[in-house]
Amino acid sequence: MKRSWIGALLLALLPLTPATAAPPSAGIAVPAVQAAPAGAEVVGVTKVADRLTDLSVRSPALGNRVVKVRLLTPDGWDPADRRQHWPTFWLLAGCCGDYTAWSGTDIAKIDNLRKVLVVMPEAGWNGWYSNWWNHGAGGDPAWETFHTVELRRLLEKSWGASSNRVVAGLSMGGQGALLYAARHPGMFRAAAAYSGSAHPLLNTESVNRIMGFFGGQGGDPLRVWGDPVAQRNIWAAHDPYYLAPRLKSLPIYLSCGDGTAGPLDPPGKTDALEADFNRQNHALAAALTRAGAKHLTTNFYGPGTHAWAYWQRELHASLPLLLKALNIH
Repeated sequence: MKRSWIGALLLALLPLTPATAAPPSAGIAVPAVQAAPAGAEVVGVTKVADRLTDLSVRSPALGNRVVKVRLLTPDGWDPADRRQHWPTFWLLAGCCGDYTAWSGTDIAKIDNLRKVLVVMPEAGWNGWYSNWWNHGAGGDPAWETFHTVELRRLLEKSWGASSNRVVAGLSMGGQGALLYAARHPGMFRAAAAYSGSAHPLLNTESVNRIMGFFGGQGGDPLRVWGDPVAQRNIWAAHDPYYLAPRLKSLPIYLSCGDGTAGPLDPPGKTDALEADFNRQNHALAAALTRAGAKHLTTNFYGPGTHAWAYWQRELHASLPLLLKALNIH
């Protein structure tokens, strides 16, 4: 990870810790999501398996690139019937994954998910569910606009989605779930984050780590949210900790391990990423409690690493909360 100059800069200028960070009550200005250009369209449909359909979507918000969205469809789903509008569960992938990531779990075997439309969108190898700053120029990629405006409208117009929605995700997708729920009031009725990046401004280690992801595959780490000092307002507007007051009225599920070997790990395994995210999730939970959250559920289960076995387990654990919010029993 490219962290030497970043770490030096932050140590000199941004010694953020839970004790010194501005409290959520200080208020964070959340920039409005840019208006979506007209013309997002489905240009291809592939039936992958029973109840699995992939859409190819051309997105102006992504520079007219074509990206994929996987749908796990409910029993009786028929996109030709425009009268159908199913409860909709957005399920977001983490960094370095794609729209197929959750298909490696047992989601297709969960009976209660036969009653909802599950939406698993592409979000870029390291898109971070954000409209990238691009050194002030904005533009491609605008993942937040693609998901919350373009794709939402397409799904509701032609693919059986309803406005009755919940959202969940792992790691980068856990941050995305919390961000979308906070930044788009009323869009989602509940949110769940499994090992989510819940407070990237927690401290220097956390900032360095996410900057390392931003710079992955040889990219420019400043394109995403800018510099963590000079563009700190943009960083804070994408940090769930600072958006806690916007989440306090929603059912929220947070879970994370502590980075030591757990029951689903090889003996002796350790994971600094999960340990960092564990500290971030504890900070967010405390911020939500201070903000007056009445529907917060946490499962900080101690030993456990950043691994699919835990995320599949936590999906199951969070489903009662998510399905209740959708009025699915």
